[in-house]
Amino acid sequence: MKIVLRFVLLAALVVLGVWLWFILFPGPEKIIRQRLTKLARTASFSSGESALARLAAAEDLAGCFATNVEVDINVPGRLRHTLIGRADIQQAALGARTRLSGLKATFPDINIAVAPDKQSAVVDLTLEVKVAGESDSIVQEMKFTFQKTDDGWLITRVETVRTLSILNFELPHAPLIVTV
Repeated sequence: MKIVLRFVLLAALVVLGVWLWFILFPGPEKIIRQRLTKLARTASFSSGESALARLAAAEDLAGCFATNVEVDINVPGRLRHTLIGRADIQQAALGARTRLSGLKATFPDINIAVAPDKQSAVVDLTLEVKVAGESDSIVQEMKFTFQKTDDGWLITRVETVRTLSILNFELPHAPLIVTV
């Protein structure tokens, strides 16, 4: 009976140790997902923010990115922006918070590919943005590149993914040629 009790106690300690290991030392995918959740939460806002709160949120948002980040966003029919560096991101976030009465950003579909050396990762995701006062959401496929730094996993590049449906609208229709 004592051996069974010791075995059960040992098994419980091993399970507790493994659980603690995963809590204290999460893998890159979990850290990147947490970073993206923070990014979406920080980018989202509602009306009534004070000027100080807008500035703090814009600074917090910029902190998710590397200092030399490159952002190239091209949403057909909506906007095209190229931002270089944290300062540009902070200014764009502050401008959006000033002009818009509210915004909700989410990443409903995230696919993470961590490099074998675990120092970088590419994330393909869907960005869904709901702007206050507009009936339709903006949905766009995006590609984020992350780099592991001394400050944690930071975004070094963001770009819009051109989907097939967008490409079809931009290609001219070729005449149909039938040979017999």
